[in-house]
Amino acid sequence: MKNKFIKGLLVSSLLAVSTQAATWKYAIEESITDVQGVYATKFKEYIEKNSEHKIKIYPYGTLGESVDVMEQAQAGILEFVDQSPGFTGTLIPEAQAFLLPYVFPENSKAIDNFFKNSKAINKMFPKLYAKQGLELLKMFPEGAVSITTQEPFTKPKDLNGKKIRVMTSPLLVETYKAFGAVPTPLAWGEVYGSLQTKIIDGQENPMFWIESAKLYEVSEVITDIGHNIFTTAVMANKNFFDSLPKKDKKLVKQASEHAFNYILDYQKTIIKKAKDKIKKDKPSIKFVTLSDEQREPFRKAAQDVYKKFIELTGKSGEKILNQMLKDLEEAAK
Repeated sequence: MKNKFIKGLLVSSLLAVSTQAATWKYAIEESITDVQGVYATKFKEYIEKNSEHKIKIYPYGTLGESVDVMEQAQAGILEFVDQSPGFTGTLIPEAQAFLLPYVFPENSKAIDNFFKNSKAINKMFPKLYAKQGLELLKMFPEGAVSITTQEPFTKPKDLNGKKIRVMTSPLLVETYKAFGAVPTPLAWGEVYGSLQTKIIDGQENPMFWIESAKLYEVSEVITDIGHNIFTTAVMANKNFFDSLPKKDKKLVKQASEHAFNYILDYQKTIIKKAKDKIKKDKPSIKFVTLSDEQREPFRKAAQDVYKKFIELTGKSGEKILNQMLKDLEEAAK
């Protein structure tokens, strides 16, 4: 009888610990006012409004470089992390499918439909992330990627010998090789200084980040070749997520959906604002948008990158890419 009573007390104590209010740590790879920061803030607001839990957001640079942050997330030091496939590509090679050039349409409604309904995102990728100790909560777009350089270019030949910084992704290296450039993987903290000292000639990022990180200050031309959109993924440490009571799992999923729905509209409004701010701060900057005809040689070069993706990822990557293409076709309808 006494043993049963003690066991009952222990069970009650464990339940109390599992359901008590906690402060969860959430790291992003941008500033708090950028797209990932806005998503994280909306996530935080929902969690704190609907529970006793708190969210502490760590903007880029507060916990080290991207590789450091991911290690902390996998180790359970962080409960949540937002990181793009450009950095997780070595960890989850198949995620580099989001880096393939000329896969995504430039139609914003089709892009929204894809991220909402994609079987690849919602059914296939979670299994791959789980193998790395991560619970995939959401993937979302952050806007079209542009390329900043010191001189204008309209064809791959113009990029010959030009050092273009890329994230530490094998596929981005292959992409810029195909585009004629010299791909230069660099940690984000080194980019501005490397542009300033002419160690590199350019880099790629969405427009809001070119403005936010002041990359236009050390660039002369911003070019849109229509090759990609910037995608990011929000993840939880899997052991942490699996240990949550059903109520908190549901809360986290609802907060993710709430922030996702907000960010799809928000990220569309910031491109023009970013361009206007850049023009105001640096009137000499040149904005270039390549025509369909000018883009064709880049599209042709991209075919070699698709082959390299299959080489890097094997049947698993081929299966996911085929599903993504089907999903995109459905989204366009």
